[in-house]
Amino acid sequence: MEPSDIFTCKQCGDCCMGYGGTFVTAEDIRAIAAYIKTAPRDFVSDYCRMSGDRPVLAQGENGYCIFWNEVCTVHPVKPRMCRLWPFIESVLTDVTNWHIMAESCPGIRTDVPDDAVRECVKKELAH
Repeated sequence: MEPSDIFTCKQCGDCCMGYGGTFVTAEDIRAIAAYIKTAPRDFVSDYCRMSGDRPVLAQGENGYCIFWNEVCTVHPVKPRMCRLWPFIESVLTDVTNWHIMAESCPGIRTDVPDDAVRECVKKELAH
């Protein structure tokens, strides 16, 4: 079974809302800054807030990521953290997390065996 068999992004934006914060790597910053035609330094000061010493994407007053406008406006270069969703480490710790995330994500399938979920998550995280 492949990861695409158990998750298909519906681009609904449900994962783009909330206050957990989307951490951006140096690679993410370079890619998004180039995509929106700004300098990486300006990107961090204009589009991020700091969480400790790490930049996270800012959120608008509506609670959504600053790049959400009915669709992800940086989808082709979205941060690694966004690209990995919902294939995250906590699913390997407890596969129940997959089912919990599915309650708010219409793209997650739960009608597959837990072992298949774990294998797909491991496969995606290995990239």
